[in-house]
Amino acid sequence: MKPCRFMLLCTLYLVFAADRQTLAATEMPVVSGELKKWHKITLTFTGPETDETAKPNPFLDYRLNVTFALGKKQYVVPGYYAADGNAAETSATSGNKWRVHFVPDDVGRWTYTVSFRTGPDIALSDDPTTGSGVAFDNVRGSFVIGPSDKSGPDFRSKGLLKYIGKRYLQFAETRRYFIKAGADSPENFLAYADFDDTYDTAELKRQGEASGEKFLHRYVPHVQDWQSSDPTWKNGKGKGIIGALNYLAGKGMNSVYFIPYNIDGGDGKDVWPWTNPREKLRFDCSKLDQWEIVFSHMDKLGLMLHIITQETENDQGLDGGELGPQRRLYYLELIARFAHHLALVWNLGEENTNTDQQRKAFCRYIKDLDPYDHPIVCHTFPGEYDKVYEPLLGYEHFDGVSLQTNDTHAQTIKWIDRSAAAGRPWFVCLDEIGPAHTGVMPDKDDYWHDEVRRKHLWGNLMAGGAGVEWYFGYKFANNDLNCEDWRSRDHLWDLTRYALEFFQQHLPFTEMSHQDELTSAQDDYCFALPGEFYAIYLPNGGTTNLNLGESSGTFGVRWYNPRAGGPLQMGSVGEVTGPGSVAIGHPPQEPDKDWVALIRSKPPR
Repeated sequence: MKPCRFMLLCTLYLVFAADRQTLAATEMPVVSGELKKWHKITLTFTGPETDETAKPNPFLDYRLNVTFALGKKQYVVPGYYAADGNAAETSATSGNKWRVHFVPDDVGRWTYTVSFRTGPDIALSDDPTTGSGVAFDNVRGSFVIGPSDKSGPDFRSKGLLKYIGKRYLQFAETRRYFIKAGADSPENFLAYADFDDTYDTAELKRQGEASGEKFLHRYVPHVQDWQSSDPTWKNGKGKGIIGALNYLAGKGMNSVYFIPYNIDGGDGKDVWPWTNPREKLRFDCSKLDQWEIVFSHMDKLGLMLHIITQETENDQGLDGGELGPQRRLYYLELIARFAHHLALVWNLGEENTNTDQQRKAFCRYIKDLDPYDHPIVCHTFPGEYDKVYEPLLGYEHFDGVSLQTNDTHAQTIKWIDRSAAAGRPWFVCLDEIGPAHTGVMPDKDDYWHDEVRRKHLWGNLMAGGAGVEWYFGYKFANNDLNCEDWRSRDHLWDLTRYALEFFQQHLPFTEMSHQDELTSAQDDYCFALPGEFYAIYLPNGGTTNLNLGESSGTFGVRWYNPRAGGPLQMGSVGEVTGPGSVAIGHPPQEPDKDWVALIRSKPPR
């Protein structure tokens, strides 16, 4: 009997050991993505089987955090409920998959430690010991990260776009500085018919904002811009929106402004991340997975995500404007799902009306949760600048200005100088021009965009501003809510690109500053590194004198055409000699049109 008993014990041990191995294998996540620096690494866990509508609430009553570490570096990254793990394709609302996205900023062996806990409202708690561990809690593992193999506009070749306490954002890998140029419209970019559970919830109240009683984007004119290697979902959906992004990137633009929440009084009433427009504590897994497909394509194209978290019509819609459970869960879900994108700016709201105390609380909460410390800005009503921005000067969790103005050059200068004096220089962007019914008109109505180009585009950049996004007025075709075709402003993108090319190819712009007082003309802009570089924008052509001060030596004079781009050209004067005031001469042709003069010091012979 003893041998049989021994064999039975051995068999039981082997079964137990096999069960332990199966359990361990189940607890360990599936690691997907290219294991390379600046690439998205996804950990997918098998955990409790649940549903978007279940109790306990998988979004509120579970909390998934993963701590990634390499040497002294450590990042706590929040995760989220992912239904069946393939919801973009299946439209699943239930499943047992839980997910975390991580972007490593260094090569080597990264370790991770998982905290997965459950309890009432635990997602809103920052106490690591609250609730009880469940499923794969305390699982540990590692993976090895190699260098990125990407190039060109792909952000994975450039690294995280960061605020570094200067007037311009900088890429962490290349150390190159970023000037923004892109589309502010349509603000309801995500109101797209191919996204799950996306529909127009009400008639629009202001005439001209969208065509017809109900409207969703399809971007049919841009289906032609979709390429066979581009992503889709659910058997070919998404070609219009992916093609639209391809077109915009192909024009040399690098950012898109959009709102993920415009119900509760918002303009379009057609974008929300939740399971339905009346729900604020449960999220639509398949819709958000489909958004992620689009955002990941934007990374590859080099298009920054400018996420406008709310608008003036609904900025009291979550918790009455306070940082309560609805708003905190909303920010948490956005961060868990999308903060891994390398170029992303959080905007506290379009034409924001929250109080200063509320805005600061939002900033602090987002910065505490976001492991990548993405920049935070705020958009204002015209004339509300002092009320909103003055109390934020020097505030450690606020990074920049999102201007709505028609006084672009002066307002850009004001907030660059005021923020620098407060000890925390902001990056100052122009994100909307008025009036609201006009904005930037289609090319067919305003081909040369003279006022836009002279007053706003060059007005921001020549003040030391960090770039522009263009708003489309509601009285014109392809406007802020119903724009289907970015080709409606095809020439606008060209004019914008020419300005970017001048700054990126010809100027040490991070070392320069607004110096309008150095020229004799009354309506020009001067951007300078005194003694070395002077760029002078003449909005109406003509000429001016430049005060070189005590700078002696010879300076070359060349001209740049902001209406056509291209190489620098020779004008009527090839050289000037300091010190003192010098005449820069005239542009090479069309002397009554806008030109940029570039005056550079020449090395001694």
